Amino acid sequence: MEIKNVKGVGPKLLNCLSKLNINTSLDLINFYPFRYEVLERSLNLVHDEKVVIDGIVDNYATVVFLKNRKDRMKFIINSGSNLINVCIFNRGYLKTRLIPNTKVIVIGKYDKKHNLIIASDIRFGLLPDSPLIEPIYHTVSGITSKKICDLVNKVIDEKFNIIDYVPDEFSEKYKFLNKYDSIKQVHNPSNLNVLKKSLDRLKYEEFFLFMIKMKYLKNNSNTLGIEKNIDITKVKEFINSLKFKLTTDQLNAIKDIYNDFSSNNQMNRLLQGDVGSGKSIVSFVALYMNYLSGYQGCLMAPTEILIEQHYNELKSLFKDIRICLLTGSLKTKERKDILEKIKNNDYDIILGTHALFSNDVEYSNLGLVITDEQHRFGVKQRSNLKNKGLTPDILYMSATPIPRTYALTIYGDMDVSNIKVMPNGRKEIITEVIEEDNIKEVLKKMYGELKNGHQIYIVSPLIEESENSNLKDIELLSKNMEKAFGSIYKIGSLHGKMKPDKKNEIMAKFNEGKIDILVSTTVIEVGVNVPNATMIVIFDANLFGLSALHQLRGRVGRGQFQSYCILVSKTKTKRLDILEKTNDGFKISEEDFKLRGSGDLFGVRQSGGMSFKLADIKKDFNILVKARDDSEYFLNSSLKDKYPHILDVVIKEHLD
Repeated sequence: MEIKNVKGVGPKLLNCLSKLNINTSLDLINFYPFRYEVLERSLNLVHDEKVVIDGIVDNYATVVFLKNRKDRMKFIINSGSNLINVCIFNRGYLKTRLIPNTKVIVIGKYDKKHNLIIASDIRFGLLPDSPLIEPIYHTVSGITSKKICDLVNKVIDEKFNIIDYVPDEFSEKYKFLNKYDSIKQVHNPSNLNVLKKSLDRLKYEEFFLFMIKMKYLKNNSNTLGIEKNIDITKVKEFINSLKFKLTTDQLNAIKDIYNDFSSNNQMNRLLQGDVGSGKSIVSFVALYMNYLSGYQGCLMAPTEILIEQHYNELKSLFKDIRICLLTGSLKTKERKDILEKIKNNDYDIILGTHALFSNDVEYSNLGLVITDEQHRFGVKQRSNLKNKGLTPDILYMSATPIPRTYALTIYGDMDVSNIKVMPNGRKEIITEVIEEDNIKEVLKKMYGELKNGHQIYIVSPLIEESENSNLKDIELLSKNMEKAFGSIYKIGSLHGKMKPDKKNEIMAKFNEGKIDILVSTTVIEVGVNVPNATMIVIFDANLFGLSALHQLRGRVGRGQFQSYCILVSKTKTKRLDILEKTNDGFKISEEDFKLRGSGDLFGVRQSGGMSFKLADIKKDFNILVKARDDSEYFLNSSLKDKYPHILDVVIKEHLD
């Protein structure tokens, strides 16, 4: 049922609900509270702490009007054992209801000296013997949490058909409440114990469907792909010709990819490794093996800066292989010429941003797609290629490694290769947290690196200051760097609002050593490689996530020189303390899980829809593991035939 047909929903309310993406009755009952307020009678009144009391009004309330149409109301409540003064602001309109003997609940902070509660809220009625649990919903201007709750209850009371996606066998196994009762309890909790059971049941269903999607994708990715014949001797010759020795982890990853190529199943592999661990060279070897087998390969990266860097590296490694660069900033004629050559098989390796998969790009015989972590190549893109008669092998690269237990569960549709050992000769980056007041110490350390002929990144979280913020912005930092070093060293700045040509020009100058200090936003976070840059200074570091800081730190330490990461912060936090102690990305991701759950740890939502209304991958990992095991049993048993609607919704959602 459309939400406009719910009794009491007029045009204004409809507009508010639309802003919350609530358009149907189902949207409404799936719009769960984001937290709960538990109201329980305070047994003791402690000075300057929150208290909740109930009782009857002992006198007539008085109201004093203040400036700017504000007011202050006072009355006395009899709690049964005490008379307590109550003061509340801007609720003068309640005066006519607050007459003697009226039952009320008062929530606020207690002032012992004046025997006074400065109230934040007043409710009518008395508290039940057990805690009163109130759902709190996200709102927009024009609609209150209570109004949403009222609307939800109207819809739930209609008892329309709610589809259950948990097989009866699993519901009995875990003694789950039925889905209708679980939804009702989540919106109207009767007690904390039943609320927990209801939440667990709905979280399980979310995870169960998610894991079926992942396993369905995995099973369907093992469709016939391209069986490639590769001259392994040439691959070994290329690896031996490199100026550096590959690590055991890199060689194992290459072996995994070679085995995938040699089978007739389509590869769907995740290559995850720490920043600077050498994923790029593994991807280059993969492109070379694909080329030896006679197929075109493409590599997609999120920014033109990064893809141009890859392009230059590949051109220097493979003199005789035809390589092109396809980006959104190409002029029409130039783009048209490149597209024609790709179609006619005049290019062996095609590099680019998202432009690689525009509708007008036709490949001659595409055999391999490599994408960076910000381009999770989902079922929709794979389906589009399949419609063009293409089933290339797919390799993802992620510089945000996650612990193996989580990886095997969350990336259930992929095979995983890990690179944990850093390349030979790399020195561990020394990280130090310095308080903002000690900026002279930071400048001194910077000067030491500049004197040694090295370059420095300066990172600011914002492009410009907002009205309510005193954060360092690009312009201010650039000016400060000019004051400190401008007479001797060249300063440049880089941010996302610049045009691509300008960004590329500045990055090229920094790469060539024509800029000594680059003041930038996080646009330099992904993959940029300047071996002579030995220091990164991150301002307002306490505002960044742990993984984001680790990614930024990976911009230095790319060469043989000792490198440094300076985290400038107003306060020292647990996140910053972790970064000072370790450079291990796998450990850092584990800590990131502990500190904030899955959050944006994975960069983007997974193709299988890593978007949960109630569940949290870290906090509810035990439920996820149960759902993972049960989903596997479901797909490998007669249950999938007994409950066809479960697989139907998975396939439909996945292909939409």
